[in-house]
Amino acid sequence: MTEPIPTRFNIAHYFLDARVEEGLGDTTAIVTDDRTYRYAEVQEIANRYGNLLVHAGIRPEERVLIALGDGIEMAAAIFGTLKIGAVVVMVNPQANEEALVHFLEYTRARVALGDARTSEPFVKACTGATRHLLSHMVVGTASFTARLQAQTPTLENFPTHRDDAAVWLFTGGTTGQPKAVVQSHHSFANTTRLYAHGVLGYKRSDITLSVPKLFFGYALGSNLFFPFSVGAACVLFEGRCTVEAVLERIDRFKPTILINVPTLIGKIVAHKQAMTTDWSSLRLATSAGEALPPALHSVWREVTQVELLDGMGTAEMWHIFLTNRPGKVHPGTLGMAVPGFEVRVRDEQGRDLPDGQVGWMWVKGHSRAQQYWQQAEKTRAAFRGDWYVSGDMIRRDKDGYFHYCGRGDDMLKVAGKWLLPAEVEDCLIRHPSVREVAVVGISEDGLTKPYAFIVAHEVPDFDSEALASTLQEHVRVTLEPYKYPRKVLFLDEFPRTHLGKVDRSGLRSRFAR
Repeated sequence: MTEPIPTRFNIAHYFLDARVEEGLGDTTAIVTDDRTYRYAEVQEIANRYGNLLVHAGIRPEERVLIALGDGIEMAAAIFGTLKIGAVVVMVNPQANEEALVHFLEYTRARVALGDARTSEPFVKACTGATRHLLSHMVVGTASFTARLQAQTPTLENFPTHRDDAAVWLFTGGTTGQPKAVVQSHHSFANTTRLYAHGVLGYKRSDITLSVPKLFFGYALGSNLFFPFSVGAACVLFEGRCTVEAVLERIDRFKPTILINVPTLIGKIVAHKQAMTTDWSSLRLATSAGEALPPALHSVWREVTQVELLDGMGTAEMWHIFLTNRPGKVHPGTLGMAVPGFEVRVRDEQGRDLPDGQVGWMWVKGHSRAQQYWQQAEKTRAAFRGDWYVSGDMIRRDKDGYFHYCGRGDDMLKVAGKWLLPAEVEDCLIRHPSVREVAVVGISEDGLTKPYAFIVAHEVPDFDSEALASTLQEHVRVTLEPYKYPRKVLFLDEFPRTHLGKVDRSGLRSRFAR
């Protein structure tokens, strides 16, 4: 039986300091393109960050906004903030000035850390957001480095309570402005034990590599907290995560776990270099963030021979609570509930639905968030007793495997029948001309019509009208005829949220304009 998490508990100690105390100070913790960092080195730099923040005026429970690229500075800033009892707020370092101003004002961050490589919008945002901000610092400049090095490399951790806020995570923002989800120290340790240790079996010999960046909660766990919890190593690198960047680092660093998302899975298997890549170091790959079409899963296995575990998690329950298991993968499903979590399919009145029926997802477990910041009404709607009530629609089959059916606000009523966008998307992605697809409902003459937005593979003599007709017919003959998209629109790329998910509300508004 798992030991209970103590009342006084700080995840900076749980994930980092405890490894040094166990004698793993000289063990590799972080691998970057330039060098490797041992656990003792990460601890020392994190301590300097903590002392720097204290000298800047940060007190326990105050927020520190971190807009850094993945690397040693990002990891050290996260742990340094946690060590002093302050709260980590991570945002995309590529965010524009307007988005940064929103995050600064909304979170009331007292100190902000920005990246020298993307400093112009960061500095402008911080200069204009003076109401709460004590100071902002540009990491990577000579003056910041000197200031950091002047700090002492030792630090006594603040004795946080296990229920204190540790990290604010942001919802995907696919249907509106992202909400801040307040998560506790307890939640991060709980999911690490249940999912990382209990299901994926993270071990000291593992090396992790992630497609999503650390500001995304999925990557924060899988590519920093989880490997650190067992003394393993993670690969961190700056910049955009392209197919070439991933394949190059697989070849160079030989990771054992690849943390992936459907968008890049599709790009990887379509890339000519994937066929010549040596995938043998990987013992498994994970997928989350968006629905993984079964067709894409099949191609992935054919190209890489690497087991791919699709799953689902949310910021509200911090990380994965539904997943396929190693050796027990059912393509096209989200797998089963992680032991320690309970997942139900329920109707509008909160009544359990039988297997095979589509309903709302209810989740219970000890990683549930405390609230949405400054969103009391939405907090009451989503957090009901011990349960988190998601806006996602799922169904459970007779074998106990869960299937993702789409966001409730994305479900379409067409010709008096429910249409699941994910089903049409899976049908379209199977066509060789389609690289990415999103099906959304567009209001037309007072009725909701399914429209398909397509990013096509490069096709010689591309004829959009002819291809649109071909794709419509492909859906008609594959699925029930009423499910075919009434229009097919081609884009060079999809609009994305701050977490890199397809911005479906952006697609609707773009068409409306």
